[in-house]
Amino acid sequence: MQPLPLKVAVVCSSNQNRSMEAHSILSKRGFSVRSFGTGTHVKLPGPAPDKPNVYDFRTTYEQMYNDLLRKDKNLYTQNGVLHMLDRNKRIKPRPERFQNCKDLFDLIVTCGERVYDQVVEDLNSREQETCQPVHVINVDIQDNHEEATLGAFLICELCQCIQYTEDVDNEIDELLQEFEEKSGQPFLHTVCFY
Repeated sequence: MQPLPLKVAVVCSSNQNRSMEAHSILSKRGFSVRSFGTGTHVKLPGPAPDKPNVYDFRTTYEQMYNDLLRKDKNLYTQNGVLHMLDRNKRIKPRPERFQNCKDLFDLIVTCGERVYDQVVEDLNSREQETCQPVHVINVDIQDNHEEATLGAFLICELCQCIQYTEDVDNEIDELLQEFEEKSGQPFLHTVCFY
């Protein structure tokens, strides 16, 4: 018998690159997935490192796409931002903040240590209602297109292994250790409760 799909959340800072690449791949593999950011604003690369394009989380991917197309089509085509926004708008209308979501997940995967800390802090500050456990795992992924793709496949493989684990609570440490050895990177892990 096939187990029910894991309810997965993937979280990065701006809900643009890393979390959306993983969202795309996980949804194609049949997972129940949502993606989020934890930042106060959405930041996209600008004409210089100290001049990012900053948007509110209520701004749609379509609006961001059109704004950057108007500002400098060549720059944002060359650096891949327009391609990324085009993918994003086919997945969902706009970025979402994790702190504003009250849905329950089986697994939350973060894409950076700072994001992991923000997610754990937010979950621990909520009033416990159901005492349902949620595993929070950090997979460090550099914020560029190539690493986002590689990281998304690693996240997908991790989710598939967790999906078919009979007793996740007792087997997850061993599973993560195997992934650490395989990937050469450490994974942060904790359990929070809803």
